[in-house]
Amino acid sequence: MKTIQGPAIFLAQFAGDQPPYNTLEGMVGWAAKHGYVGIQIPSWDRRLFDLERAAESQAYCDEVKGIAAQAGLAVTELSTHLQGQLVASHPAFDTLLDGFAPPELAGNAKAKSAWAVQQLLWAAKASRNLGLSAHATFSGALAWPFFYPWPQRPAGLIDEAFKELAARWLPILNAFDEAGVDACFELHPGEDLHDGATFERFLAAVGNHPRACILYDPSHMVLQQLDYLPFLDLYHERVRAFHVKDAEFRSSGRAGVYGGYQDWIDRPGRFRSLGDGQIDFRQVFSKMAQYDFPGWAVVEWECCIKHPEVGAAEGAKFVRENIIRVTDRAFDDFAGGGADAQRNRKILGL
Repeated sequence: MKTIQGPAIFLAQFAGDQPPYNTLEGMVGWAAKHGYVGIQIPSWDRRLFDLERAAESQAYCDEVKGIAAQAGLAVTELSTHLQGQLVASHPAFDTLLDGFAPPELAGNAKAKSAWAVQQLLWAAKASRNLGLSAHATFSGALAWPFFYPWPQRPAGLIDEAFKELAARWLPILNAFDEAGVDACFELHPGEDLHDGATFERFLAAVGNHPRACILYDPSHMVLQQLDYLPFLDLYHERVRAFHVKDAEFRSSGRAGVYGGYQDWIDRPGRFRSLGDGQIDFRQVFSKMAQYDFPGWAVVEWECCIKHPEVGAAEGAKFVRENIIRVTDRAFDDFAGGGADAQRNRKILGL
C-alpha cells in the first residue's frame, strides 16, 4: 500500500494582485508558512505560471520546480479547469465564459474552443517537463442545459453530445498519453462529466482510454446527494487526483439539490472549510489508502463563511492528521508459521 502525499494546496482561490499572492515565489512561501508541502498550480494565471513557456522549455520547468523546492514544496499537478471548460461548451454559456479566455476571443465560441485545446496540449507537455503524473481539468459541457429530462429530450440527444465530447477530447487524451500523464476530470455540476454514470458514458465513447481518469472531490458528490464512499469502491482504479474539500447538505422544506437560485450561504448544499462540513474524511482517507491512491491530497478551499487564510491554515493541519501512514506488515504476522507447501497439504488432508 501507498501513503498519500500531502498536504498540498490548490492556489487558484488564493492568487491575487497583492503580495504574496501575485507571484509564484510569494505563494510558495505563503503555502510553506501554513504547513503545506505541495502546490497545485492554476495554469491560466500568468502571475504565477507561463503554460506555453513550460510546454516549450525544460529550463523554465526546472526553474519552477526550483522555486517550489526552495520553500520545501513540490509541484503536485497543473490545473486547466478554465481551459477544459471551453473545450466543449453549449452556446447558452458563451457569454458567461468569455472571461475564461483572452479578451480578443470574446464572442467567438469556435476560437475559444481552439484556444482551449491548444492550452490542453501545452499542459500535457508542461506536465511531462515538470515530471508530473497527473493533471487536473474539467470536461466542459454540451449537454448540461438538458440535465433534467423535461422538456422531454429527443432520442439520441445525449448520445450525440457525448459522441462530440469524445471527439474533442480524444486527441487531447492521446497527447497526455504520449506525455505519460493522466488527465483527471473533476466530476462537477456544470460539466458533462459530473458523476459516475456520465464518466462511464464518456469512458465508453473514448474507447476506455487509459488516460481518461478522475479527480475525486467528495464535496461535489455531497451537493448532488451521491454517496462518495461507494464511489471509490466503484472507480478507484481511475482516481488519480484528489481535492480535499468539505461540504454539507442541510435538508430543507424550501429548496433541495437545485438550490432555488439562492446565494451560496443560503443553499441547502454548500461548501465548507475542512472539518466544518459533513464529509467523513477518516473513511475517505481509509479507502484511498486501501486502494493504493498514488497521488496527493490537495486542499481546495471554497467556503462562504470562513476567511480563506483561516481555512488554509486549518486545512494543512486537517489533512496531515487524516493521512494514514500505511502498514508494512500484517497485524497477525506474530502468529504466522511461514510458508511450507508440504505442511499446507498436510493441513488440508492431502
